[in-house]
Order: sequence, then structure tokens, then C-alpha cells
Amino acid sequence: MTVHLLSVGYLTPGRVWSLIAALVGVIGVVAGGLAVARSRSGDTRRGAVVALAAGLLGMAGGVYVVAAAKGGPGTGYGIVGGFLALVVGLIAAALGRVALSRSRRAGKVSGEVA
Repeated sequence: MTVHLLSVGYLTPGRVWSLIAALVGVIGVVAGGLAVARSRSGDTRRGAVVALAAGLLGMAGGVYVVAAAKGGPGTGYGIVGGFLALVVGLIAAALGRVALSRSRRAGKVSGEVA
């Protein structure tokens, strides 16, 4: 008996969309991580907004894939990638929110006008 890791030998549209959503979420996590790491310098607003937007887009893509899936894991609908995109997008949005709040706080301390 042969066991195949992928029951379908090609990328289905559901898998492609879940990969795209997860990639957008990973971009948001990287941008958010950099923005949080640089939060003391005060130059993090752009990175925070990118992380927040990418996180929300990744979560939206994950919700779309999970809602459109007609089967479970291994059926080719991309449901596992959709859930992964939801989690990664949530992390990116949280990092973006933290970095955005820190950049606002740093702006108030230094006397900048937002």
C-alpha cells in the first residue's frame, strides 16, 4: 500500500489562495516584528500599518478559504492553509497594533503632533 502525502498531485485553487493568504500574513508578521523591535526609535508607524493591514488581509483570505472549503484536510480545498493563514494573520495584526500603540506613545512623549 502506497501512502501519498498529497492526495492531489497539483495545487488546487483553494490551496493557492490559502498559500497566498498565509504568505501575506507572514509578511505582516515580519513587518510587525521589525516595527516592535524598532519601537523605541519612534520610526515605526509605516511598519505598524503594513503589519496591521497585512494581518487583516491574511485573516480575510483565511476566512474565505475556510468558508469555501467543502471538505476536510487532505481533500484539496486548502482548509489547513486557511486556518494557518488565520492564525498567522492574527499574530501579524496583533504585532501591528502593539507597534502602532507604541509609536503613538513615543510621539506623545517626544512632543510630536500626530
